Amino acid sequence: MNRLAPILFSALLLAAGPGSPPNVSWSTLKTLNSAQPNSPASALNDKNIAIPGFMVPLEDDADEVTEFLLVPFAGACIHVPPPPPNQMVYVKLTRNQKAKMSFTDPILVTGHLHVTTVQSPYGDVSFNMDGDSVRPYAQ
Repeated sequence: MNRLAPILFSALLLAAGPGSPPNVSWSTLKTLNSAQPNSPASALNDKNIAIPGFMVPLEDDADEVTEFLLVPFAGACIHVPPPPPNQMVYVKLTRNQKAKMSFTDPILVTGHLHVTTVQSPYGDVSFNMDGDSVRPYAQ
């Protein structure tokens, strides 16, 4: 394993409050390359984390969704080219949960992150998440 991986994850844990999953920023994700062996991204694999971002629903004509892409800025993938793979997270909500669909409201998604490439209608995605919760994000 890359020597930076434990340091990266330790820094993330220190940033989180007690009992809450660490927040992972897009500036951290964009430095990670899930395709490289021994990438620091492996420190986040199968970890419970929280990521703020914006929803790109993968279900048409739905007020509530069970799967979506989480992206760093509103409107990504809709009217502009999609972000690079390490700037998208495929989220599938667990326990038959549904989240209110919104393109413009920031959200915070908590769940188990998996560092693996997923195919989406918008191209490759470097991360997927078993989403445990979705809530509004206040910066």
